[in-house]
Amino acid sequence: MRGLASPPLLRVEHLKKYFASGGGWWRRRGRLHAVDDVSFDITEGETLGLVGESGCGKSTLARCVVRLTEPSEGRIVFAGEDITHRSMRSLRPLRQQLQLIFQDPFASLNPRKPIGRMLTAALKLHGIGTSDADRASRVATLLQKVGLPPHFMDRLPRDLSGGQRQRVGIARALALGPRLVVADEPVSALDVSVQAGILNLLKDLQSELGLTMLFISHDLGVIRHVSDRIGVMYLGQLVELAPAEAFYRQPLHPYAEALLSAIPLPDPDAHLARKQIVLEGDVPSPLAPPAGCRFHTRCPYVQPICSREAPALFEHLPGRRAACHFPLLGPNAGTAGSDAA
Repeated sequence: MRGLASPPLLRVEHLKKYFASGGGWWRRRGRLHAVDDVSFDITEGETLGLVGESGCGKSTLARCVVRLTEPSEGRIVFAGEDITHRSMRSLRPLRQQLQLIFQDPFASLNPRKPIGRMLTAALKLHGIGTSDADRASRVATLLQKVGLPPHFMDRLPRDLSGGQRQRVGIARALALGPRLVVADEPVSALDVSVQAGILNLLKDLQSELGLTMLFISHDLGVIRHVSDRIGVMYLGQLVELAPAEAFYRQPLHPYAEALLSAIPLPDPDAHLARKQIVLEGDVPSPLAPPAGCRFHTRCPYVQPICSREAPALFEHLPGRRAACHFPLLGPNAGTAGSDAA
């Protein structure tokens, strides 16, 4: 893992994002808790993988970090500057350093503009390059860096495959030389056969360019290949944060344990021998999250205290934090403390 002694490039403190929902003569207006008191750091050169089920708040968090969505509360500190409530105009100089790779490459690309014109326009907007010829040369080099031939500059997005369009999306994010790249489900819209190539590309670029990344996915099998640390979200909150190797060896939070048990193993015998955890019930509504631990309605190890008190994201082991009253620390995980409360 890289750069743990250096100050964080990104610091997110108690971030919250609520959306007003509903209202009308038949029901009261509610508040959707999309992101609810999330805190984490990312050091320069590190990749933090953020995982969780669809609807847990990952993408909203990503959009808050790059300031496409205005947070409700909390702080976002990037490169030592508080950018939480900066105006769009004052954020423009920082846009070169803070870029987003979108989930759907086709929806995020202008269907009527050739690839070269889109990338060149980004360079021109930020004053990069000395002339049109210089910018065109930079774009050709950028396309080669993401595995596309330079003649793709003349093609429209509709002429490309899904994997090629996502490579263009990656090239656009890298065009301005960012320090932090937020990748929001960058392979979820792609065929499985194409995903590996994009993941390998991102990993190579991260190493070559020294990028810092926040990589968001719902798939722990995907996120494993690119992450130095893993963060797990559930119903708008961060429930575990750990180094990737330690996390995959033994998670501390019951929800993380359930997610890992669903990943297929290459060895069929090992897969059958592994403890399979099937969570009962549905994810509660973010309009009315349960009191106490938000996972207690589905947790196989639930105790009385879990429904009363919300656990803090506590460091139970060095470098390993989990929001759980009874973290999975040993062979008797889930049963320790059963007489408490």
